[in-house]
Amino acid sequence: MSYVDGFVAAVPNAKKQEFIEHARVMAEIFKKYGATKVVENWGVEVPEGEVTSFSMAVKKQDDETVVFSWVLWPSKQVHDEGWAKIMQDDTMGPDHNPMPYDGKRIIFGGFETVLEV
Repeated sequence: MSYVDGFVAAVPNAKKQEFIEHARVMAEIFKKYGATKVVENWGVEVPEGEVTSFSMAVKKQDDETVVFSWVLWPSKQVHDEGWAKIMQDDTMGPDHNPMPYDGKRIIFGGFETVLEV
C-alpha cells in the first residue's frame, strides 16, 4: 500500500503567495524522487480547540493561517529512498528555497495507508 507524509504548519497570511511558490518547488523535488502526488491546502475552516487543535499544535498566531499538506508515495521503500536523495539535492535548503514560515512550528509524520476507497 501507499505511504503518506503529512504536514501541518502556520503560515503568515502576508506570505500566502510565497508559500505557494515554495510548495511548488518542493512538489517538483518530491516528484523527482518518486512521490506520486503533492497536495497543499490553505486553511478555511480550522476551528480553535479547547484541549487540542491544528492551531494549537503549530502555535498559530493571529496573522497566520494553518496549512495542511501531504505527499503520496507508492510505498515506504520509495519514500525512504526518495528522502535520502532529497536530502542530498542541491536545490533543497534555505539558500535555494527558503521556508516562508517558522519551520520549528511545523508538525509532520509518515503514515502507512490502511484504507483507500
